[in-house]
Formats: sequence, structure tokens, C-alpha cells
Amino acid sequence: EVQLVESGGGLVQAGGSLRLSCAGSGFTFDDYAIGWFRQAPGKEREGVSCIGCRDGISGSSYYADSVKGRFTISRDNAKNTVYLQMNSLKPEDTAVYTCAAKSLGSSSYNYWGQGTQVTVSS
Repeated sequence: EVQLVESGGGLVQAGGSLRLSCAGSGFTFDDYAIGWFRQAPGKEREGVSCIGCRDGISGSSYYADSVKGRFTISRDNAKNTVYLQMNSLKPEDTAVYTCAAKSLGSSSYNYWGQGTQVTVSS
């Protein structure tokens, strides 16, 4: 059974940090790009970051302009886990964060997690 499980969300004050984790199982983790998405109440889902999304290269990274310079994505294939380090958090970062997996070089995500809530207070 394929699973993506997010953890690390919570409540933090503006300017603080959180590290989200996305643990995968049931598929060959190394062969997949992992993306982080977020959705705030009343807003559309937004792509935040992705590792492995550029040119099908496993270690390549992408960041939305809204988080560039504040968030860092990394992966530990030995642990089948991708991390999203979020620094200098702002109230507008408040959302449910969800990770998803797609085959390297593919345009569509195959698997999705359930999401973890991040709340940033002002």
C-alpha cells in the first residue's frame, strides 16, 4: 500500500520556524519527485516547493516565489523522507500543507498525503 504521511505541523509565532516531514512507503522513493502544496481556507491550492521536479533530476529543487529564501526542501532517500524547513514564517503561510509524489519527469502527481496544519500567529 502506497502511503505519504506528513508530520511536523503546528502553531508558531511569526518569525519562527517549523520543519515538515513527508515519509513515503509502498513505492520506490528514489524514483519519485516530491512536492509540497498548501491550501488556506477560501484559497486555491498552491505549489510551494518540489524536489526532483526540475528536468527529472532527483536532487533538483523548485520554490514558489512566496517562499523563496525562507523555505528549504531536502530529501533523505535512505529514510524515504522529504523535509521542508520553513523559516521566517509569516501569518500568510498559515495553511494545510500536503506532500505528493510523482515519477521523475512526469507532469502528474500519483500519490498524495493527508496534510498537516501549519498556523502562524501574528
